[in-house]
Amino acid sequence: MRLMSEDGASLPKLVDVMRTLLGPEGCPWDKEQTLDTLRPYVVEEAHEVVEAIDRGEAEPLREELGDLLFQVVFLSELASAKRWFGIDDVVSGIADKMVRRHPWVFGDEKPSGGGAEALARWEAQKSKEKKSRGALGGVPVSLPALLRAWRVGEKAAAHGFDWPDAAGVRAKVDEELAELDEAVASGVSERIEAELGDLLFALASFGRKLGVDPEAALRRALDRFSGRFRRAELAAEAAGTELRALDAEKLDVLWQEAKRAE
Repeated sequence: MRLMSEDGASLPKLVDVMRTLLGPEGCPWDKEQTLDTLRPYVVEEAHEVVEAIDRGEAEPLREELGDLLFQVVFLSELASAKRWFGIDDVVSGIADKMVRRHPWVFGDEKPSGGGAEALARWEAQKSKEKKSRGALGGVPVSLPALLRAWRVGEKAAAHGFDWPDAAGVRAKVDEELAELDEAVASGVSERIEAELGDLLFALASFGRKLGVDPEAALRRALDRFSGRFRRAELAAEAAGTELRALDAEKLDVLWQEAKRAE
């Protein structure tokens, strides 16, 4: 694939396409859409970008980023029709924000010493701008829970609320697991739920300390499980049976074979 000049000059082309789609001779479906009806498509396209990143292939990522960018332009044009803002306001707004929040790059502050320090300074700058909602207010509650746990922990850490190292949070995992065991023994469902939540949050924090995204780790674990399960399922079908008809010992044999086939 030949790279273009990559200076953003092609963005007006997409804006023109969007305006044609929404124009008098445009697409009936596009012209029926609202900010609310586009919500699920924004979520879907964002997830498809994540899947493309996980695949590690250039072309799918390029395509999915385009689909997500289309949603940004689409929403901006609908907002423009309401006289709220337009695509130029969106682009210039984020550019100005990035400059403002990187004074050690664009201003007179000393350069950041590293990624962790840069993140802490970013959060401090952000807090100055948005004092009313608190340090954790910028984490969307609609995020997948593990991802939200990662971001909440990350933001809290930027404000000094964190374990000094991975060993500290690893001990917290043991502590939360013991408390979950006690809750299970009590048989009180509300307590079990609370302690399980605390354990999952601690595990997410442990992953953050290890530099491992818990959302990505779980997603890949689910992919591995699904692949192994399907291979075991096919092996059972080839033997003229199905998984639910096998005892635990035979299931384990198929499972181990499925793992070795990876």
